[in-house]
Amino acid sequence: MCGAKFRRQHPIGPFLVDFCAVDHRLVVELDGGQHNLPENRISDESRTRIISNCGYRVIRFWNSEVSTNLAGVLERIARELCRDAPSP
Repeated sequence: MCGAKFRRQHPIGPFLVDFCAVDHRLVVELDGGQHNLPENRISDESRTRIISNCGYRVIRFWNSEVSTNLAGVLERIARELCRDAPSP
């Protein structure tokens, strides 16, 4: 996918993000059902804002979406990666 290399559990600011393509400045977060609770949604929004302020784009997927629509998830990640792919 656009030559991206992902790191798992990569530190950004005070957080460990699920997946990060450092060269593309893209973070992929996978969320379970607990993230749908109001207090967790507020926390996730704050987390996304802080990570974005560090210069990264953040995209989120539900765990169930990865399980039931992996092709769609990968397509979305590829679109994000290729959108602003760095010059070689």
